[in-house]
Amino acid sequence: MIAAGVLVVSPVHAADIASPMAPELKQTERDGWTFAIAPYFWAAGMSGDAGLFGLPTVHLDMDFGDILDNLDFAAMAVAEARYGRYSIFSDVMYTKISNGSGTPRGILATNVDVTSETFAGLLGAGYSVLENDRGNLDLVAGVRVWHASTEISFTGGILDGVDRTDGATWVDGLGGIRAKYSITDNVYFTGWGMVGGGGADVDWDVAGGIGYSFNEKVSAVAGYRALGVDYSNDGFVLDIVEQGPIFGVVMHF
Repeated sequence: MIAAGVLVVSPVHAADIASPMAPELKQTERDGWTFAIAPYFWAAGMSGDAGLFGLPTVHLDMDFGDILDNLDFAAMAVAEARYGRYSIFSDVMYTKISNGSGTPRGILATNVDVTSETFAGLLGAGYSVLENDRGNLDLVAGVRVWHASTEISFTGGILDGVDRTDGATWVDGLGGIRAKYSITDNVYFTGWGMVGGGGADVDWDVAGGIGYSFNEKVSAVAGYRALGVDYSNDGFVLDIVEQGPIFGVVMHF
């Protein structure tokens, strides 16, 4: 039951996250502000330790298929505004996961339902320390807000009607780099790396990918991403690493 509850820690994307998809904007060809938005999908598995309601931590080792079986909803997107060497970006991830099952004999309860939600949002800014007609290298810094909650409800038996919720909200500051380099007019490499902490002891995110520009308005990116967070407070523990393929579509305007 605890293992089902802590599925919340896997933003299937989910989750944070250093301007994923790093929207590619051809600054050398444009003047003034440029904008991009990139919905993306992260097929991440998860491993690590998690704990709820002050109970002992549980070790988790799940691939993306395990998580997908219980996924109700997921939404992920990043947006960026850029002016010259300066940029402002955001990354938002939300997932909702639920699981329900009967219990042996049905004495304590006939059914147990678990619902978990995770939100991770990053707001950051960057400055290009290197820039030419082929690409750029940006120094970036930002603030990421996490919120995770799990609700367990009992139906029937001695615990009929009992409903409990455990969760946490915290903020981490992160810093790092992101870069893009075009090897042809249509094909480019992109990547990022950020690390920090605050509410969590450590919060990090690295990725690399290859993109293809169909035209000036639309491009696609595929790559691999890994993210880790180590948070614990008042019986709530989230010490996990998520990693897996990531795919996105970048729309420029």
